[in-house]
Amino acid sequence: MKTIAAWVLAGCLLGGMAETARAAVPLAGPTAEESIVQAATAVLDEIMAIPGRAIPQALLRDAEGVAIVPNVVKLGFVVGIRHGRGVVLMRDQAGGWGAPIFVRLSGGSVGWQAGLQATDVVLVFKSRRSLEGLTRGKFTLGADASVAAGPVGRNASAATDVELKAEIYSYSRSRGLFVGVALDGSMLQIDHLANHRYYAQTGQMPYGPQGDPVAPLPASARRLMERLALYSAGPGARWDRPEGGPQLAGAQPAADDLRRSLATSAAALNRILDQRWRQFLALPEEVFTGARPPSVQRLAEAVQRYDRVASDPKYRALAERSEFARTRQLLRQYLSQRTATAAVPLPLPAPPASLDGAGRSRY
Repeated sequence: MKTIAAWVLAGCLLGGMAETARAAVPLAGPTAEESIVQAATAVLDEIMAIPGRAIPQALLRDAEGVAIVPNVVKLGFVVGIRHGRGVVLMRDQAGGWGAPIFVRLSGGSVGWQAGLQATDVVLVFKSRRSLEGLTRGKFTLGADASVAAGPVGRNASAATDVELKAEIYSYSRSRGLFVGVALDGSMLQIDHLANHRYYAQTGQMPYGPQGDPVAPLPASARRLMERLALYSAGPGARWDRPEGGPQLAGAQPAADDLRRSLATSAAALNRILDQRWRQFLALPEEVFTGARPPSVQRLAEAVQRYDRVASDPKYRALAERSEFARTRQLLRQYLSQRTATAAVPLPLPAPPASLDGAGRSRY
């Protein structure tokens, strides 16, 4: 009876939380789904920006799919209930990343636990088989596909044989720190209603009969695809650009999208800094205004300041904050992009003398 009561109480509380969320977020239109895609992009950026703790690029490069579920809520008393909404991106036959597909993650666990916890979850799929199970409806982690905690950063090469045999790697982050979250028994299933709401304006689903024409994707979907392609870039990496859709050129995101992401990240960083640090880590004004591209020189000077902080153990507390790490990473990417596109005058000597009709040099 106690167990049943715990389930009822937890269900009521989760139901109340869901009603509150529905009251705060309009159901009409793709607003809620848009927020999920944007949050998934932010989670991916922040995890990949953690120094020495990012998901190894080689794993993403070889992955068949990646699921990102931001803010998975776990409510626990005697029985814990986990629930979250996110997206999964899958490789196509040509090796490109497909459009995000909305999914739900849910599950429960038994044992003494108390409180409310929110965790960001990323799942890296090595096996095509597990993804095919998902597209047929739903599957259970640990039962339909083996799950193991994924290696990070420099520790990737030290992963055990048992871990390397897993079909899915899991990464869980709470309050900016990696945490161990047991996902065995959790269920992942496609959220068809969310897909319909998000892609309703295009009249197309992100998956369907091969050869169907695909309308232009929402901007937030393109941005997430660009970020994942950037982090998984490697030999043979390709884009999945639907016919009729917007051109996604190269593995670098569009310059203005990258500038806006940098401005947003820098603003978040400024909120945790005092005035002295804001001045020291200040970015060129053009990053925020977008009136014209900032100079390569000023961006390079900003990168040097960020690098000094990151390399000095005295400032480790700041360097390990996700706000700093993400801003630094975006800044370096933006500098690289600006360097590649900026018109730099060639260091040429004075042009040769040329005589006019009167025999006088023009120079």
